[in-house]
Amino acid sequence: MTSFLRLVLGLLLLAFVAPAQADELRPGYMELTQETPSEWKLVWKAPILGGLATRAKPLLPDFCQLKLETPRLSGPAVVATGKVTCSRSLEGATVGLDGMEPGATDALLRVAPLGRPVQTERLAPGSSSFTVSAVPDRWQVARTYFVIGVGHIVAGFDHLLFVVALVLLLQRGWSVVAAATAFTLAHSITLAGTTLGLFGLPQAPVEAAIALSIVFLAVEIAKVKPGEPRLSERLPWMVAFLFGLLHGFGFAGALREIGLPETDVPIALLTFNLGVEAGQMLIIAATVAILAALARFAPQARRPAITVCTYLIGAVASFWFIERIWA
Repeated sequence: MTSFLRLVLGLLLLAFVAPAQADELRPGYMELTQETPSEWKLVWKAPILGGLATRAKPLLPDFCQLKLETPRLSGPAVVATGKVTCSRSLEGATVGLDGMEPGATDALLRVAPLGRPVQTERLAPGSSSFTVSAVPDRWQVARTYFVIGVGHIVAGFDHLLFVVALVLLLQRGWSVVAAATAFTLAHSITLAGTTLGLFGLPQAPVEAAIALSIVFLAVEIAKVKPGEPRLSERLPWMVAFLFGLLHGFGFAGALREIGLPETDVPIALLTFNLGVEAGQMLIIAATVAILAALARFAPQARRPAITVCTYLIGAVASFWFIERIWA
């Protein structure tokens, strides 16, 4: 095995094996909901991994007082709730997180004033505060939800593995494009329908089925035989479309947890979906580039690398499936 192949496989192992919680690894979350003219409810959710739980804390203006309850452990995060009493409106004031050090996990800030639109902002090291506006502009909403969409598929490891497996199965340019387009169309349908309340499925079985869809693709890759195309190779767009419907329910679950701005639901939905698509294209481009590099610099290692990655993807997805049906 060449040193180049060892490097590629090492990177894949680091990327895929570490996140045991897969799609549950989401950013931190801070919500301010106004209950009376002077009182707000605060919810602060900090993932245990990523530095937020131990270092970051809510940042509020000087004219606000926070009374925080004892934090509790909820899954892979620490959750705290509290009451915030302010002597005047938060309009024009700065809120956010204090103590977001370089390398810390991003966090989503949601501010919901009484009788006014919800405002949402992505907080990150170096930009960990936000000035509350009287009315959020559409660009702010669009930018925030686009970034959330990109982050969800790039850091949502089950969706990421599905797209990688799809590329490893098809490999050919136009087949990958057709399958990716079908996948996007399908998850757009279920994402929009579920978010708007037209239909839906319980999240737990959806997450388990998503893991099973990755196992299916891994099996299909392992059984590929030249001259004997399987259904997934003959009609890749159909397979991608059917599984895209399923993954759309997963995207909707994440978006439901984040919430949508009351006055800009269409643009938030659109830009979140565009962000998911952009993240998907990044994953496809990176996977195709690695395969092309192997074909050029280490052609004898290309097939073994695909085989090892296939079994690795199948093993991780099988673990997720078992974990999710027993959770």
